[in-house]
Amino acid sequence: MAHRIITQVVFSGARIIGRAVAESYKQAAASQKYAAANQKNGGTYSSASGLTMDEACKILNVGPSKMGQIDSEFVAERFKKLFDLNDPKKGGSFYLQSKILRARERIEQEVRGYQRMAEREQELREGFKPKIYKE
Repeated sequence: MAHRIITQVVFSGARIIGRAVAESYKQAAASQKYAAANQKNGGTYSSASGLTMDEACKILNVGPSKMGQIDSEFVAERFKKLFDLNDPKKGGSFYLQSKILRARERIEQEVRGYQRMAEREQELREGFKPKIYKE
């Protein structure tokens, strides 16, 4: 009798774990397809924040950046206003507040990327000039 119960528990556990693995595989595949589709459409997807640049601009209600050219003061102003409006102590939503924070981080990440690219291009145009120290 005991061996029958143990066998049922083992098979039930294996079935549950199998379903969980299959579901996680489906979610991973869907996430990969979403990122690939956004890459094709021009919206770069950031896995760190989980937002595309277009989504981040819509959340903060700023115009889309063109080659990293976005007014950082305006972004900071919109962020502060929306972040303060959604303060949980004032009856706001922590979820919305975190979305606003992630949107600002995503925009800053994009701008930093374009700045690094511009610095590399400038260095390539001017040539590498190492600093030489005399002893």
